[in-house]
Amino acid sequence: MKIKWNGHASFTITATDGTVLVTDPYDPEGYGGVLTYEPVRDQADAVLVSHDHADHNFVKGLPGSPQVIKNSGQIRDIRIKGIPVHHDESGGSERGDNMMFVFTIDGVTICFAGDLGHQLSEDQVAAIGPVDLLLIPVGGTYTVDAAGAARVIKALKPRLTIPMHFKTDKCNLPIAGVEAFLAQMENVKSLHQNEIELSADRIPAQGHEVWVMDHAC
Repeated sequence: MKIKWNGHASFTITATDGTVLVTDPYDPEGYGGVLTYEPVRDQADAVLVSHDHADHNFVKGLPGSPQVIKNSGQIRDIRIKGIPVHHDESGGSERGDNMMFVFTIDGVTICFAGDLGHQLSEDQVAAIGPVDLLLIPVGGTYTVDAAGAARVIKALKPRLTIPMHFKTDKCNLPIAGVEAFLAQMENVKSLHQNEIELSADRIPAQGHEVWVMDHAC
């Protein structure tokens, strides 16, 4: 498969059979233009929306008419499991609910955390199950911060993590950059790429790695 980080919490994931998923497309004009990423323009078969905030649910900005998945669903032979969590540490009372998604493409099980804002319960960890690749926010303020993300990684035990939802040259939200998170991690690789090819045999067989991508948009 190919995985492209568009920016913020948006990825374009293309399976080897050509099925295209987009996660959490952002509105570049939302929240007064604090995100200056270019719009996501990929033609998707399905779009995963973790919650209805403007920097995560701009489905109408995508071309065509993709299937919108906000809970469990299926697109072609890809089954997507939704795990309800919260956008904050107060049971959703501050920023609402959030949906994490777990799905397997080309033999790789991916967990997309959306705007996870708290530590996972034992039941939530069990519902998520084994994870090869974790896509997790690390910028804090609205989500788990660097330390919180590290604790989630410890709970889920993925083989590979790609951080997202942190301050960049095109994100002016009051969130932290990726550096604080990376300082807590071992086996960090800065790929200097916005798109990678990933297969089951590229997933680390042992231990855990963090791959840092550049934004494409």
